[in-house]
Amino acid sequence: MGMRRYLADLLTILSSRCQLCPTARHLAVYLLDLFMDRYDVAVKQLCVISVACLLLASKFEEKEDKVPKLEQLNSFAYMCHLNLALTKKDLLKMELLLLESFNWNLCLPTPAHYIDYYLLASVSETDLHNGWPITSITKIRAFMEKYAHYFLKVSLQGCDDRFERVRATPSARSHNVD
Repeated sequence: MGMRRYLADLLTILSSRCQLCPTARHLAVYLLDLFMDRYDVAVKQLCVISVACLLLASKFEEKEDKVPKLEQLNSFAYMCHLNLALTKKDLLKMELLLLESFNWNLCLPTPAHYIDYYLLASVSETDLHNGWPITSITKIRAFMEKYAHYFLKVSLQGCDDRFERVRATPSARSHNVD
């Protein structure tokens, strides 16, 4: 599946342009990975499935007013040079297929769901740096947050190796998506 990185990048770009939170972005990529692992997907449907995953993830993770509208997604798809014009009917059909595939359960934790908790617990006032007390816990926390979010972004691409290993092994995929 050579297009996985392209699709993860596409979801990252679309979610950034729609100003979605990292948890929505990560959930969208995770949904896409899970779906593609279960089904053989026609190449022409991959972009539609990707956008539907992003839309479902944003509906699950964002407030209602932050969920991208169809016109907004189509304009961003055009800007990304995708030969894609989504219709409401096609998108709803794909969302329903995805929801049924996941038994209507989108409560699937990703690294983005835990990052704030771990950042909060990552540094304390009693920690030492090179054997010396930390002089500015605020600076250290800002530094940790900056790099934690960097690694969180990289983790979207890091799934490629896992995905390729899973795809190389025989799986129980039984449906084709056309």
